[in-house]
Amino acid sequence: MAEQYIQSKLVSLLKQEKIKLWSPPFTTDNNEANQQQMQELAVRYSQVVDFPLLDVQRALEEIRSEAVKKGKGNQTYRETNVATLELHLPKDIRTGGKKKCHLETKLDITTQVLMNKITEKFDIKHIKLILNGKKLSPGERLDAQNVKNNSKIMVLKVSEPECKRVMVEEEEKTRLQDESVQRTRKGFEILSERDGSEDPATTPFLEIADQKGNPIQIPAKEKKALILAMGFHEKGRALMKRKEYAAALCHLLPADEQFSKCNSALLNTVDNYAVLQLDIVWCYRGLEVLDCLNDCKQRLQRAETCFLRCYGEEQQRLQQIKRNTGGEDVLFLRLYLLQSLLAYLNGHGTQAAEKLRKGETLYSCLTLDPDKMMQLMSMGFSEQEARLGLRACRGNVEHAVAHITQRNKEREEIKWKERENRRRRLEGINTLVELGYSNKSAARALHETSGDVDEAYRLLLDSREASSSGLAQPDTNRQTKVDQMAYLGFQREAVEAALRLTRDDVFKATQMLLDNQGQPPADMPSPSPPSSSSEEPSTSNSTASGSSSSLDSDLVNEVLEHIPRHEEDYLDVTLEEESDLIAQIKSYLDRTSASTH
Repeated sequence: MAEQYIQSKLVSLLKQEKIKLWSPPFTTDNNEANQQQMQELAVRYSQVVDFPLLDVQRALEEIRSEAVKKGKGNQTYRETNVATLELHLPKDIRTGGKKKCHLETKLDITTQVLMNKITEKFDIKHIKLILNGKKLSPGERLDAQNVKNNSKIMVLKVSEPECKRVMVEEEEKTRLQDESVQRTRKGFEILSERDGSEDPATTPFLEIADQKGNPIQIPAKEKKALILAMGFHEKGRALMKRKEYAAALCHLLPADEQFSKCNSALLNTVDNYAVLQLDIVWCYRGLEVLDCLNDCKQRLQRAETCFLRCYGEEQQRLQQIKRNTGGEDVLFLRLYLLQSLLAYLNGHGTQAAEKLRKGETLYSCLTLDPDKMMQLMSMGFSEQEARLGLRACRGNVEHAVAHITQRNKEREEIKWKERENRRRRLEGINTLVELGYSNKSAARALHETSGDVDEAYRLLLDSREASSSGLAQPDTNRQTKVDQMAYLGFQREAVEAALRLTRDDVFKATQMLLDNQGQPPADMPSPSPPSSSSEEPSTSNSTASGSSSSLDSDLVNEVLEHIPRHEEDYLDVTLEEESDLIAQIKSYLDRTSASTH
């Protein structure tokens, strides 16, 4: 890190003076260093930056040799179309302490071919390649994924087996990791397609709501992308808490991709997008590859801008919504520390120290008194509630008790409100279904009329409106079946209920009523509506509908496990990693300061 800091300072000076080390008089015709010119420059610069002469000499030669390599690579690319890629390697396979190396390759090959070259050259297996924060797809060509000459690519090692048995285990681990991403995607896709037309007790669905529990109306296409983004993010955060940063990135980057499909105005009103940018850079820090990404600075800038828009310049909007601002300070703590680290890596020591001071101030405020934690926990509050409550109220125990109690009350009110909304929704759907409409049509009509049953019925009655909205009309065939069974002496209400339970199978419905004295069994659950190619996406190798498939049910239950029960779970951190990072940055700055004296 100290070497990179010195190089960054020197590069800034070279740019100011428009000095090209790769050209004469600093580089000879055979691309060797002109020792006399380099020595004179090193002496002059060591006095300017106040670093030891030997360190400046080494840094200048590193800058010069890298520039020469890049120049040769550019010439080679112009003449042969063979590009030079800058690879940033995992720390455990770096040779000679160097974080990066260069590899020549054509750009019309697939990522998998490049991965094979890398694994062969460095004797590693199971890798992923990251370019500007996005994973390169193995089956796609490099040039189709914006890989260019001199592109900087991060090599992310997934595993490195040491023997045959371990290899099998690690290959299985890698397969499961890839499968996890796909299962997460599929699970949240299923949830995004559900509209609440079925009983949420048996068929869960997700609804985007504000902090008061009020549903936010979002276009269907955008809602799907938002649910996928938030789903991937939650799974990634769960992996981050276990410090599985490589696996976390495999979920966070798809979340970023899905967020990019959402309306920018929406992203500016919620902090989810800002937190995601912060989490991605935090993972790069954990993998010690922060310095290789060109977009780290942009990600942190986007996070800070979004926080300011969501919370207000002085967090006044946050204060108005939540009546406190202490909890969100953990986000700004991470932001300042990452900005400090990035500033240091870019050679801006003063800026790094300034951001570190801001971070240390927040860290001091966020560090909690263990006695106060125990006091709250002895009252029956959980550790998470105690930590979040104390930080929200800036260490005041009495205020924290009131805050936690109020938040729990509000949370219960939101849950009750959600249950009531869903109960009324189901009642409205059942009312329209009894009039002969399908669950899907009823749910869609209620959605378009904001839950007004009378308006939904009028919409369904209007054939022209129904046609333009894609809403089905009453099933005349079903009415015939009702008439047939009613002719046998059954009550129409019982007939309609039996037909719903048996999906309009007259024989089964009749047998059900005969077996239960003319009434459908009260304890029999309502079935999911049959799938339609125009309404529900089919799943491969399955003829069951998406909502009734046991596989879909397993996927949904699996992804729901990663959605935290507490809405402020993302603010609940122990500060252990933050403490380590503060010490790390201070050591870098102290070492740099010592080397200049």
